[in-house]
Amino acid sequence: MEFLTVERADGVAIATINRPPANALARALILEVDALMDEVEEDEDVRVIVLRGEGRFFSAGADIKEFTDVTSGEEFSKLSASGQEIFERLERFSKPVIAAIHGAALGGGLELAMACHMRFVADNAKLGLPELQLGLIPGFAGTQRLPRYVGLPKAAEMMLTSDPISGAEAVELGLANKALSEEELFEETIKIAKKIAKKSPIAIKSALEMLQYTKPATYSEGVKAEAEAFGQVFVSEDAKEGIQAFIEKREPTFKGK
Repeated sequence: MEFLTVERADGVAIATINRPPANALARALILEVDALMDEVEEDEDVRVIVLRGEGRFFSAGADIKEFTDVTSGEEFSKLSASGQEIFERLERFSKPVIAAIHGAALGGGLELAMACHMRFVADNAKLGLPELQLGLIPGFAGTQRLPRYVGLPKAAEMMLTSDPISGAEAVELGLANKALSEEELFEETIKIAKKIAKKSPIAIKSALEMLQYTKPATYSEGVKAEAEAFGQVFVSEDAKEGIQAFIEKREPTFKGK
C-alpha cells in the first residue's frame, strides 16, 4: 500500500498513515483502509489494529484539492456513500480498531477516527469537523456519529462554528477514551492493544457485534441523507467559493446561493 504502512507484533497490527504533509484523507487512502481490513480479517496472528499518523498529524482532513476534480453533485454523493460504507465496515469490524490521535484529527480525519472502536488522544490534539468553513458539510457519517459521542448541542456548536476541541476536552465530552501527553500516547495505546489481544477472539468478535445494537434505528437513514445532502451542497456557489478560498488561503465570502 502507498499511504498505509503495517507492522505486526504481539497480536497487534500497527497501521500508520503516511501521506505528508498533513495525512489528508484522499480517496486512495480510504481505499487502503478497506484493503487493510481485507488483509487482516482472516489473519489469526492479528487480533487488534492500532491506527496512527506519521509526522505532525493523525489526519488533518480530506484532500480538498481532490474536490476540484469532482464535476457533479451526484458524483460527490457517490464519493460520500463510498467513504461511509468503508467507515461503517470499520466500525462493524470483527477485530478492535484503536485510533491513536496526535496533532489533529479534522474533517475526514475525525470521521475516520470516530469509526474506530476506541480513541486515545494527545491532550493537546485538535479534533473537529470544520467543513462548513468550506461551504460544505461532513460527508463520511460525521453528522451522525459526532452527536452520539458529544451530544446534539455540542455537535451543533462544533460543526456550525468549525472550532475544534482539544484532546482533553474530547475525553470530557465522551469522544475519546483517554488523554495522554504526546510522548506517552503511542506507548500507552500499544499497551492497551496488547492487553486486549490476549482476550478470546471469539468473545471479542461477539462483544463488538453486540455494541452495534446501540445505534438508533434512524442511524442508517441519517447516513444516507447525509450523502445526498453532501452532493446537493457541493453544487452550490458557496461550496465553490469555500473550496477556492481554501486553495487560495483566504477568507471565503458566502452569499447563500
